[in-house]
Parts: sequence; C-alpha cells; structure tokens
Amino acid sequence: MQLVMAAILFSALSPIAPPSKKELFLKDKHERKDVRLERPLAPAASPVLTMHNVWTNESLPVVIAATPKPAASFDQLVRCHYTNQATQMDQRLFETIVHAAEKFKARYVEVVSGFRAPKYQLMLRKKGHEVARDSQHPRGTAVDFRVAGVPTKVLLKYVRSLRLGGVGYYPESKFVHADVGPIRFWKGH
Repeated sequence: MQLVMAAILFSALSPIAPPSKKELFLKDKHERKDVRLERPLAPAASPVLTMHNVWTNESLPVVIAATPKPAASFDQLVRCHYTNQATQMDQRLFETIVHAAEKFKARYVEVVSGFRAPKYQLMLRKKGHEVARDSQHPRGTAVDFRVAGVPTKVLLKYVRSLRLGGVGYYPESKFVHADVGPIRFWKGH
C-alpha cells in the first residue's frame, strides 16, 4: 500500500509530458479560423493552346490572344525528327493550326509532320511511304496535324474552307495535311 501511495505521489510530482506533434496539430486545426475566398479568382487573361509533336514528344504552349504567340519556336517544334534539322516555316501554317483550334474550342493539337529534311523525304519515298515527289514538307510550307476531339472529316472541311493551298485527307492515319502551295485536294490513307 505504501508502494502504491509512493507511486501516486511520485507521478503527481513529476513534470507533465509535453503534448505530441499530433496533439499540437489537432489543437491548431481546431482553433484555426476558417479562411474562405471572398470572391472567385478571375479566369486566365488568355487561354493556352498546347501543340504537341507526336514524333519528338515535345509540346509548345501558345497563348491565344489577338495575335497568338508561341512560348518558343514553332519552327523548332515542327523540325525534322529524323535529322533534327529545322527550317523557317511559313507563318500561315502556325496561324492555320491556331485558328482551327480556336474554331473547335480545342486546347490540344497534335502535329504529325512539319518540316522534312530532303534526305528523310527521299528515304520515305524509297521505302514506299505515301509521300509526294514534289512535297511541300521539305520547303517548310506544309504541316500535317489533328485537333483533339475533332473528327478528321470535320477538320478537313474547315481547312479546305480556308483556301490556303493544298489540303490532304488521311482518314486511316486521322490527320489533315495543309500547305501553302497551289490549291488542290487529295485523299491518302
């Protein structure tokens, strides 16, 4: 009995253990004032379009404004993935892609092909790929692309309506070719 009394007296005299981290967190959480946003945040000033190269797996953010501006070089994004060469692309191609995305309210576009180095173009022809002898790609005046969520036929109709130049339709590969050469139309695979 004396031993029990001594233990009770000893525990009463010993210093109180500090609260654990968990106890401190819960106390702080309970006492913290509820903070709420007074008014909703304003939407971003300009929407952003992402252009993605399917071969290099690189993306280019484009701020859509009165004059769309890429965050980096469009020419570099659509460079030849085989030789890593870039060329100065016709600015109308960039604008065509941006206008197509705006038309369909899309925020993601895949670029299938842009500039092709003459060496790569020749190799594709020799291997029997569906590439024209006098292609616009090695000149930096053609781009193949698709817009997320837009059927290829619908995109084709829109790009044709622009009367920019040549427009190719590739239903199996699901992309549209646009170039600034003579106005002509064709269907590929």
